[in-house]
Amino acid sequence: MVAGMLLAAQSGAGAGLELDIRHTFNGEPLLLDSLRYRNAAAETLSVTRLSYLLSGFALEREDGSWLEFTNDAAWIDAGRSRTAIRLDGVLPGAYRSICFHVGLGTNLNHADSSTFGPAHPLNPNLNGLHWSWQGGYVFLAMEGLYRAGATGTLQGYSYHLAREPNRTRINLPAQLELSEDTTVLLDFNLGALLNAPQPLSFEQDGQSTHSRDGDPVAAALVANLPGAFRVRQIDRAAPAAPRVAAASPLYLPAHFTPYRFQTSAAFPIPDLPRDNPLTEERVVLGRKLFQDTALSRDGTISCASCHQEGAGMADSRRLSLGVRGQSGTRHAMPLINLAWKSSFFWDGRAPSLRAQALMPIQDHTEMDQSLTNVAAKLAASKDYPGLFAAAFGAPEVTPEKIGLALEQFGLTLTSFDSRFDQAMRGETRLGAEERRGLELFMTEYDPRTRQYGADCFHCHGGPLFSDCQFHNNGLGVDEADLGRFKVTARAADRGKFATPSLRNVALRAPYMHDGRFRTLEEVVEHYATGVKRSPTLDPNLAKHPDGGVPLSAADKRALVAFLKALTDEKFAPKPTEVSQAP
Repeated sequence: MVAGMLLAAQSGAGAGLELDIRHTFNGEPLLLDSLRYRNAAAETLSVTRLSYLLSGFALEREDGSWLEFTNDAAWIDAGRSRTAIRLDGVLPGAYRSICFHVGLGTNLNHADSSTFGPAHPLNPNLNGLHWSWQGGYVFLAMEGLYRAGATGTLQGYSYHLAREPNRTRINLPAQLELSEDTTVLLDFNLGALLNAPQPLSFEQDGQSTHSRDGDPVAAALVANLPGAFRVRQIDRAAPAAPRVAAASPLYLPAHFTPYRFQTSAAFPIPDLPRDNPLTEERVVLGRKLFQDTALSRDGTISCASCHQEGAGMADSRRLSLGVRGQSGTRHAMPLINLAWKSSFFWDGRAPSLRAQALMPIQDHTEMDQSLTNVAAKLAASKDYPGLFAAAFGAPEVTPEKIGLALEQFGLTLTSFDSRFDQAMRGETRLGAEERRGLELFMTEYDPRTRQYGADCFHCHGGPLFSDCQFHNNGLGVDEADLGRFKVTARAADRGKFATPSLRNVALRAPYMHDGRFRTLEEVVEHYATGVKRSPTLDPNLAKHPDGGVPLSAADKRALVAFLKALTDEKFAPKPTEVSQAP
């Protein structure tokens, strides 16, 4: 159980109250990714994502007055086991009801999202619920698959409730005598959310909503929300709020030069590693290691061999080559804006950047070198002992320090100054075709509401142009490479791969995890006509017609034009560079 947010009613002593939410479907505990539930329209459905924001917490006293809480925002996410909110400093006394809202008030909804710390529930990189360039948050995201009536075809649905008029008050009667820590167990019944008092049918009422004015699907969700929550049980002892020990810096020398991390004012605050604070000395060492072929067994390749600056820190070849000319099985991922990621590689098998940096060194098809041998080779060199001493306070070379230094260099690879960014700052202006591409990119495809966009923003929205999650994007499930499934062994992860950022995408051909598409035009064509249905296809693609989002030839050209405007010249080829042949 992970707390959604720690809230305080007042400073000083008081009781602790924890609200622990259990997600259910008509009495059954909710199992994500399970096609087993039925709504009032007899449609069989699954829930693949359930994520929402709560605010406005208050307790009603017996006399009808209210105790309101400050700092009031919490993020709940069923897939990440964020199910609890702890309210501290509650004045002792008798209370007769609990109140909160699904959604945010105006001040929080339109606050500057780039000011929230990395662990704050409103940090967009944490919750994935910000409307990005449109401003404001998604209050509730419920997505999944359903089996259509007559044909039995597996379709997708995507319900996104947003905008202040749809902020919904939940008031739950609960007799509380608070003199000690207490837990209130709540049920959130998704069956009720879809069925009562206004039944929803995906086929008849719509497969998606983005809460535009007058949308009946959004209105039905607002009407159903108050009855979907109930108090299940009140326990007398609440677990203490978890305390996380502060990470101590590893091998920090007595004298060092802090590195000035550069990012965009529009980006969320990243969760930089506290045990590896950025220093100039470690970044210098990491850059040298990144470019050094000594990390490979035969001295023929370096990290930079497969992550080329002129190719957007990716590889211009379809599949990278390791020592002895061995071919890998996947296209090299771009190494930009890594500070905002929490897992690495196409399948997310590395839990940190330092862990990721060491894996290619040991991989037999890549650098094929033991970490012990690498450390010994570097220790025997002329330059490295001094560089390690400057970076870590001692000349000893160890695999751990190699990983820490490579992590530091990787964190500095930030990209935020494309022509698109310059246009957003008012320094230039996009052309008409690029502006049309941006409109298509940021607009959903929903004929029910007369919206005919390209629906790209669900996975590639926000200033990072990636949600940093894993999706099946309709390439078809290849039994030879099942992606995320290889790491989790969950059937729901078959065919899912990490979402790369679209920044510098025009520099990074070929495309996809296997490099199958040679051009951006081929990529756009895939999403327009080539999407293949499968049981794990992302709901935001599965809700579209067979093949994908219908786009005209002009729309396809506009999308490509916009994508080219995401190029940061810092990562573009220099005049003297010669591109490698694919």
